[in-house]
Amino acid sequence: MAITAKIDAIDKDLALFLKEELSPEARKATMASFAREELGKAQAANRQALGYEPQYETFVDGRRGAALESVNPDGGTILFAFDLLEDVFAWIGEQLVLHAPVLTGDYQRSFMFLADGAEVPMGAEAPTANEYVFLNSQPYSRKLERGHSAQVPDGVFQVVAALAKRRFGNLANIKFSYRALGEDGIVPYQAVGVPAARAKNGRFTAAGADRTAQKTEHSLRTPAIVITLR
Repeated sequence: MAITAKIDAIDKDLALFLKEELSPEARKATMASFAREELGKAQAANRQALGYEPQYETFVDGRRGAALESVNPDGGTILFAFDLLEDVFAWIGEQLVLHAPVLTGDYQRSFMFLADGAEVPMGAEAPTANEYVFLNSQPYSRKLERGHSAQVPDGVFQVVAALAKRRFGNLANIKFSYRALGEDGIVPYQAVGVPAARAKNGRFTAAGADRTAQKTEHSLRTPAIVITLR
């Protein structure tokens, strides 16, 4: 699982100029040089966010580890895949514990990490997913987020989400939100007030099962930090 930085063939106008003025080998060298410059910029951003330069893999026209100079001079692509997400997840998890109120320690021990709605076991590598979520299984998590604790007057998840977005916003989409936590993971979102059917008199009505599902999902909602890839 990695965050990628794709470097396409240089600007179309410049590419046309290079094609007219340079040989294929010279164009390859120019594209490789451009890719190295962009890699340097990406690593500078990584250093600022992480404090170090993460490892990465290179793909040239889909070939892993190929030399940059082997790129197709006419429309080729160079892609750098950085192993970053685990560091992002680890940082957010640590910050949640650090910002959590301390009384019995139950709240600090109740943070969960989920990938596409399924819990990721502690210490396991996160699988590829469309959405990653941090939340807390304690029923009073929502009250804490509303400032009902003198220890965390601004909440926990809102504060950490803002810090994470500031630190890693150039790497992933990070936001504070709510998710419904059930026994088997995250309960799918149920829109409230959406008509399900039209009655004989022409009025829209919501089926009892739909209303029940909406109420259940809404009652289970808890503060969360949601991460998706850019």
